[in-house]
Amino acid sequence: MPGFPEPLYLLLNQPDFMYFIKSFFSGIIILAGIAANAQFKKGDKMVGTSVGSIFFNSGSSDVSFPQVRGYSSKTSSYGVRIEPSFGWFISEKTIIGAAININPSGQKVRYEDIGTSFQEDKSTGLNIGVGGFARNYFGGNSAFMPFGQFGFNAGINSSTMEGYKYYDASPDYKVSYDGKSSGGFFANATLQFGFTKMVGEYTGFDMYLGYNYSYNKNTFKTTTLTDLDIDGDIDFRSENEPTTKFTNHGLIVGVGFQVFLKGKK
Repeated sequence: MPGFPEPLYLLLNQPDFMYFIKSFFSGIIILAGIAANAQFKKGDKMVGTSVGSIFFNSGSSDVSFPQVRGYSSKTSSYGVRIEPSFGWFISEKTIIGAAININPSGQKVRYEDIGTSFQEDKSTGLNIGVGGFARNYFGGNSAFMPFGQFGFNAGINSSTMEGYKYYDASPDYKVSYDGKSSGGFFANATLQFGFTKMVGEYTGFDMYLGYNYSYNKNTFKTTTLTDLDIDGDIDFRSENEPTTKFTNHGLIVGVGFQVFLKGKK
């Protein structure tokens, strides 16, 4: 679709994802039936945490060619975004505050030929940062309150990667590698829209959808080993320190739990 990020376009056209979105909003409607009213004022506080974009993927694929034998691959990945936060009401509907960002992730891809692995790539990552946010509730005070929220955070990240690949040649050989990042940096900007469902006088349950823009920079120290004849002896060794920079546009689906504390009278 012209002008639309391809990964987001493909995601929105997945039947399972659309079913989840429908279930997401159905859950909001059901929760709206629980009665509890919120009365906020300037000086009140909001303490809680949000969990956005939890995922675990596991899949496989088969690749075939007309003239030569094909191969199969198996992929697994995980990720979670956790944000504890603390905010202050600067008016009856507007909150500003600070948040901590914790975001571990990982991926493993394995390639096989007739049940035998000939290549494997693994990577892990961890982002830890701090930032701020501003949230505004719309409409009157009620048990079911829509909100918009903008947030920004930045911090450090660390990553690891390792893998290997066998090559058919004369002689056959194996190349393996491993790397670890240093001096990593990331920054995220988010825009969210959702609802707080009050489930008690001082507690609320958040559900939200949002957009996330992220920037990442890493410098990896990598070591590559080459084993000719695949006899266990290392014939060539090389080291390098490549720097990678990338940006990402993503869709956030998340939930959160908030505790509202009364300010001084």
